[in-house]
Amino acid sequence: MQIHYNLDNFVAVNPVVTIGTFDGVHLGHREVISELKRISTLSGGDSVVFTFDPHPRIVIAPQEDSLRLLSTKKEKINLMEKIGIDHLVIYPFTSEFSKLPYNEFVKNILVRRMNMASLVVGYDHRFGQGRKGDFNSLEILSNELNFKVEQLSELLVDNKVVSSTKIRSALEAGEIPKANHFLGYRYPLSGKVIEGKQLGRKLGFPTANIETLDDHKLVPGDGVYAVFVQTKGGIFKGMLNIGIRPTVNYNADHKSIEVHIFDFESDIYNSEITIYFVSKIRNEQKFDGIVELHEQLVQDRILALSILSSEILEQLYI
Repeated sequence: MQIHYNLDNFVAVNPVVTIGTFDGVHLGHREVISELKRISTLSGGDSVVFTFDPHPRIVIAPQEDSLRLLSTKKEKINLMEKIGIDHLVIYPFTSEFSKLPYNEFVKNILVRRMNMASLVVGYDHRFGQGRKGDFNSLEILSNELNFKVEQLSELLVDNKVVSSTKIRSALEAGEIPKANHFLGYRYPLSGKVIEGKQLGRKLGFPTANIETLDDHKLVPGDGVYAVFVQTKGGIFKGMLNIGIRPTVNYNADHKSIEVHIFDFESDIYNSEITIYFVSKIRNEQKFDGIVELHEQLVQDRILALSILSSEILEQLYI
């Protein structure tokens, strides 16, 4: 897969293109990309995914701090590479670019610059300044500019439309199996291991405190989770807490992400690890004291191991 951060050196054979933010690269996105690959194979052309960095909403509505993404740029690249496309264009989304009318985008960038032969879009795709471009617009332009266009119908999983918005909502509610089902893989969260207060070690449950690598990456809702943990040394089972740790954090002034890795003693401070969420065990709660907290952690470990023992490691990512 060739990665392009601009179109200066872009060269492709009869490009079959799809456009979008592809946040999460979920099952709905993959349905579009599968059709993209099918058409490119039949036509002898190259498959091209055209996406943006940063996410358009960060540029268009910078005052909004609520946007949380399912995938970082690095994760999106990894997912696209595993799917197996020929070209990934990560186009810089700027304020100036956001003002480009849809017809100029198609004419000057997709057709004249990229020499696009075919365009594949999802059922709800809109693009261009003010999101005024839609499938009807593309059909008119395709006749004028001599390219083919195809629109896919919505993808239903369990009679529900798959969307990034629904996946975000599921993660925020701690509905991990639902989110993973729509994603097609276990939701990942990467971060750097930083020094904590060593409270977990005193309880017999040492934890790695995690500082996320991307402020816009979505962190699932507060609670205790069964997870897989990927370090440089391999993949391990564990349980993770997201929240304010009310039993020991009396001021409740700081939310933390900390993971206890089962049967693990290596020093991983300052290294990067990736968490793969499997299932929520319980909500975060305040206990009467350390003894009661320890007893609950023992039960959490038993439940987490039971959940993880039925999972297949090879299905971690995509």
